Amino acid sequence: MKKPTKLAENLFLIDGFDLKLEERTGTYVLTEKDLTIIETSASPSIPYVLEGLDQLGYSPDDIKYIIVTHIHLDHAGGAGLLLEKCPNATVIVHPKGKRHLEDPSRLIAGARAVYGEKFDLLFDPILPIPEDRLLEKMDKEQLSIGDNCTLTFYDSPGHANHHFSIHHSSLNGIFTGDTAGISYPQLYRDGIELYLPSTSPNQFDPQKMLTSIELFKSLNPDLIFFGHYGMSANPQEVFKQVSAWLDEFLEAAKKGYEEGETIEQKVKKTNDLLVNRLTEYLSTKGVPKNHEVNTILALDMEVSSMGLIDYLYKLTKK
Repeated sequence: MKKPTKLAENLFLIDGFDLKLEERTGTYVLTEKDLTIIETSASPSIPYVLEGLDQLGYSPDDIKYIIVTHIHLDHAGGAGLLLEKCPNATVIVHPKGKRHLEDPSRLIAGARAVYGEKFDLLFDPILPIPEDRLLEKMDKEQLSIGDNCTLTFYDSPGHANHHFSIHHSSLNGIFTGDTAGISYPQLYRDGIELYLPSTSPNQFDPQKMLTSIELFKSLNPDLIFFGHYGMSANPQEVFKQVSAWLDEFLEAAKKGYEEGETIEQKVKKTNDLLVNRLTEYLSTKGVPKNHEVNTILALDMEVSSMGLIDYLYKLTKK
């Protein structure tokens, strides 16, 4: 078990080892007067979260708020399990996600349909959360968790309609979940910044994503805190890259959609185009094909390809 990483004053990051991969998803711990965590990852990550809290000197009883940026299982799947161990905590969620945390049956059915026999290993258990322990936060609502720390919630669709992002007042940073893309610390250690959009199904919308990014720009943050994974102190580069790669993702998807006959073929062709494009790009940066980042990139491109084709398919049905 690796130790939590200190990112800033009163802010730590615990690696949840999602899918058993290091630096895939993380849980942010805000050690303010009201102990707050942001993101839980899936249930298999909860032991890592609890161990990380213990290493920071806290028990589950100390947690006041558990915030999930959206209800995708790699961000909120473990919320119910964690809440069972946190008698004094309330889960904060986007209004469009609340009912799915109360009754996760549709989340479970959807994940089982995609992951089949792997579901139990990856996500089980997904526990319902009692309504009286759920709190919705609307666009621009605030929450004070410390004398100098106010969190402001912003509706930020694009990756999902049940997504909000959270501005941290004293750090002037934003917890962007997946709306402002994915960061790859595996490359950052080699001096390479790579930020890619996350276009997973089934509510991906490129225009909404760009509108949310414009919102983030207007807040002029100093820091971005990603759902996947870690922190960037270069927000303008994040926004620039995610917007540029979004165009490339859509271009690849349109080509894959035209060339593939079945949905599965369209997804595969899109995935192949994206993987080849990224391999080509990284090679110009001196990144070898056996670099550790390629395992995570392969997963991300597969899921993103599914969301891109789902988006294009829905456009044809309008």
